[in-house]
Amino acid sequence: MNQNTDFSAIERQAQRNERTRKVVTYVLLTFWALIVLFPFYWMILTSVKSYSAYNSEYIPKLYTVSPTMQNYFDAFTAVPLGRYFLNTLIFTVATTVLMMIVTVLAAFAFARLKFPGKNILFTLFLSLMMIPNELVIITNFVTITNAGWRNSYIGLILPSVTSVFYIYLLKENFEQIPEELYKAAKVDGTSDFKYLWKVMLPICQPTMVTIAILKVIECWNSYVWPRLITDDQAYFLVSNGIQEIRENGFGRENIPAMMAAVVVISIPLIVLFLIFHKKIMAGVSRGGTKG
Repeated sequence: MNQNTDFSAIERQAQRNERTRKVVTYVLLTFWALIVLFPFYWMILTSVKSYSAYNSEYIPKLYTVSPTMQNYFDAFTAVPLGRYFLNTLIFTVATTVLMMIVTVLAAFAFARLKFPGKNILFTLFLSLMMIPNELVIITNFVTITNAGWRNSYIGLILPSVTSVFYIYLLKENFEQIPEELYKAAKVDGTSDFKYLWKVMLPICQPTMVTIAILKVIECWNSYVWPRLITDDQAYFLVSNGIQEIRENGFGRENIPAMMAAVVVISIPLIVLFLIFHKKIMAGVSRGGTKG
């Protein structure tokens, strides 16, 4: 009887400890979420404050009693933000599609094809990750300028269609697929391209989606390269638009309109992440395991 009583007491204590642990964990996570999300809240709040209301606040308020959408209208009329959106969309889609083609073919070659010097070549390929981005940008700038591709979509897109890291990530995923499947497919007369399309890509879909979304985010937020390679408004991206709003004095004076422009630019990426966040997590976790 005493043993049963002691066991019940231990079990109840364990349950209380588990509940306490969960409560503390959720409290800490909630606190951290508030810290992370507060800048987004402040950005959206500022974007709906009127210019006069914002300037009259000696102490910033965490709310507004008279929200307005005028700032969004001002942001689109201060600079041709709509045109910059279209340019960014073209740049992002074209770069991502070309990069996925190059990445898939390169990863498949390193993972399944056999050719002399493959391991040495892949090691040298990985060593490119050690080169500072500044040196790559300088080299790309000279190459694109000498080719006469400044202020063009080709000049914007071409230097971004390869990624050593994404090729390595996808190669690791391809190698997790049993090689026996590849050998059996070859015995049946299946071509390499058909095996890649029908077998490897469907199995590695989470990683493919992850790479595509990460590339979209990278292109959408691209700033340094577009600033270097374009000085024609016809090819400006949204990052150029934000900088233009700031440089022409409008953004420094009208902070709410500046925040409205930032909100508009950020919304597509936020929506994209919310839709595909599970696939992103699955792809990253799959890429980090082998076996």
